[in-house]
Amino acid sequence: MNASPRPAIRDTSVAHRDVIPALASAIASVTIVGIGLSLTMTLLALRLAGQGFSAHAIGLNPTAGGFAVLAGASFVPAMARRINIKPLLLLALMIAGLSLLSFTLTNDYWAWLAIRAVFAGALSILFVTSEYWINAIAPPRQRGFVLGFYATSLAAGFAAGPLILGFAGIAGATPFVVATVLFAFAALPIVLWSGKAPEIKSTPRVPVLGFLTSLPAATLAGMLHGAIETASLGLLPVYALRAGLSPETGALFVSLFALGNILFQLPIGFVSDQMDRGRLLLSLGVFGLCGAIALAVAGPSHLVLFCCLLVIWGGGVGSLYAVGLAHLGSRYNGPDLASANAAFIMLYSLGMLGGPPIAGFGMDLVPPNGFFFSIAALLALYLGLVCGRRSPP
Repeated sequence: MNASPRPAIRDTSVAHRDVIPALASAIASVTIVGIGLSLTMTLLALRLAGQGFSAHAIGLNPTAGGFAVLAGASFVPAMARRINIKPLLLLALMIAGLSLLSFTLTNDYWAWLAIRAVFAGALSILFVTSEYWINAIAPPRQRGFVLGFYATSLAAGFAAGPLILGFAGIAGATPFVVATVLFAFAALPIVLWSGKAPEIKSTPRVPVLGFLTSLPAATLAGMLHGAIETASLGLLPVYALRAGLSPETGALFVSLFALGNILFQLPIGFVSDQMDRGRLLLSLGVFGLCGAIALAVAGPSHLVLFCCLLVIWGGGVGSLYAVGLAHLGSRYNGPDLASANAAFIMLYSLGMLGGPPIAGFGMDLVPPNGFFFSIAALLALYLGLVCGRRSPP
């Protein structure tokens, strides 16, 4: 039986004077992880392509990571309860770093698949625990703004990672060593400035998957965001090619989508502190649905309008993640919040796995605008599910 969500209070085990250093440390650490992660994802794809593997084989490699996150995230709250937050974060950083170094020992595809699964398992620990930490100690009246800042920093980290390859190159062990060093640096804010982390002293009242029914607007927003983000980053270049545009224009579309994600997180996070976040999530869903249809109608034939819409649309759908997290943080605390964060990460990973195939099938069915129509269908499904089962206020 699922427990009804209750308003959460900020974790009182963290002193007021330690809140800002702890938030800054957690956000700085996960941002550095984002840089290392995006660098690694790009590097692995390029190295596999250079070895002559097919696009299908290259796509299967990150899929192993997605399944590892789905399998492992549900165990993170129990691990955090037994080991505590800070030691668990440092352990995950160490495992991630060692995994990256393991890539330098072999070029065997199947070995890389196994290493990728271990690496992704460590990442699931990092993101569940760090997001729980941020959510637990964020001041309730500024929770949306804090998580918007976190999402902005993480998006900037993802954008910066591939740029480092321009200096480190993609050959040999050097880029993997650089990524490992980044993960080592990510431990410094936690060790030096974070202060006391919140503790999880009891088992959750709500099972991990129980949050699907107890607060579907927030948890399903994570899955929707994972689907849209991954599909857009991976398939917007293909959309451009199918529309008769150049590869450079496709890369520009990805950059514009990411730019909107960076620009709109803070203002929408601020708005989420002033209104009911469940209604805001529904509003973002309606906006994303209308925006996807508008992009399909405008099309590349109205390139300037299309690019402007893409920035605004990217900011709107990109905010689903931070607002969903803030909604969970406002309803749960302690072990329930840790489990809610684990459910959120699991559903985000499920969205990452399902989004690109769905959008790709839509684009094959109705080229090229089936890409946006399929995303509109996902948004309509989200709105239908949430409106059909509104949680109590």
